[in-house]
Amino acid sequence: MSASSSPPATDLRRRVVVTGLGVVSSIGIGVPEFTEGLREGRNGASPITAFDTTGYEHTNGCEVVGFEPEPFVHTLGDQLGRAGTFAAAAARMAMNDAGLTEGELRRQRGHITIGTSDAETRDLDTLAGQDLAGGPESMDPALAGRLSADRLSTAIARELGLSDVESATLTTACSAGNYAIGNGLDAIRAGEADFAICGGADAVCRKTFNIFYRLRTIAPDYCRPFDKNRQGILTGEGAGILLLESAESALRRGARIYAEVLGYGLNCDGYHPVAPDQASLTNCMRLALDDAGVDFRDVDLISAHGTGTKTNDVTEVAAIREIWGESAPRTVSLKSMIGHTMGAASALAAVAGTLAITHGFIPPTINHVETDPECDIDCVPNHSVPADLKIVQSNGLAFGGNNSVIVLGRFQETA
Repeated sequence: MSASSSPPATDLRRRVVVTGLGVVSSIGIGVPEFTEGLREGRNGASPITAFDTTGYEHTNGCEVVGFEPEPFVHTLGDQLGRAGTFAAAAARMAMNDAGLTEGELRRQRGHITIGTSDAETRDLDTLAGQDLAGGPESMDPALAGRLSADRLSTAIARELGLSDVESATLTTACSAGNYAIGNGLDAIRAGEADFAICGGADAVCRKTFNIFYRLRTIAPDYCRPFDKNRQGILTGEGAGILLLESAESALRRGARIYAEVLGYGLNCDGYHPVAPDQASLTNCMRLALDDAGVDFRDVDLISAHGTGTKTNDVTEVAAIREIWGESAPRTVSLKSMIGHTMGAASALAAVAGTLAITHGFIPPTINHVETDPECDIDCVPNHSVPADLKIVQSNGLAFGGNNSVIVLGRFQETA
């Protein structure tokens, strides 16, 4: 993306706004409860129940508890795994939140993009267990049939009965949510779609927990980004879905506008399998700001990738310092509350950033005791604060050097 791809501020057909949100998370299901969780600095950590954790020294995660899909998933039922169910449910929440109906969406051209790291890997865990216990013939064909990652996006189309849509599932790991939002932004900007349903979804699974456990990055109790005594991540799960449409469309139908998606940047450096590259992340943030037409000095808040590992935190803060110097905006990490939700992470951060603009507050970085001198930023420790936010930037980083950054802004009809 480049500055030249940003639409003129007066072209309401190509300016893209958020009019609907859907959330499934460990600190709240649905927009009101998630907003309350952010404002309270709620901690979603609890002992993992998704699989047998016997033998692991550290067993906390951020699972979604008490989720009942029936009010939101009407037709697909057990045809979906946990991640697909999260995605379909959050999509219907976003549609309802936007004040739209299935019939209204069916009469328009749509775009669906969902980001994920693991898709239905929890089902794959089950199938692997069945294979070990009884051989291939004991594996459940129904579970095998719902493994494809594509089903996260097509499930939304099927659940809502949408046939005139382009759908895609992006598997750029932990930055995939922002990739999906950028994809939806482009579709509306280019006039290829009237609305976009985009975001990310993932479910806690043994495979991913084991990967991070082997990397010795699972925290023993809580996630403490930017803290001197941080000890790593907690794996989490959930879905964040945004319904996007043009500003012209939203204004014509009198929809509530949460925020405007001003721009985004993507790059992939291939620097290291798991470690981020400072120069590459700096460049990605600049790409996003250029695309958004935003001066870096106007950014009020950065929602960091903020995993709570030393490598991520120090590199990300250094990249921020490279642009902002000693005047870095407040920089928070939602992972302290909801864990690392993998492909849903940046999508949930986008939802949170949108709500922060709308309701005038900054969610905190919880579990914070002593700031790491190498991460000397205002991470809004432990308690949310009121704030008049006009521009919010959200960073997403992923294994292999996949970086994605989006920029959100308060909508003003005449910019």
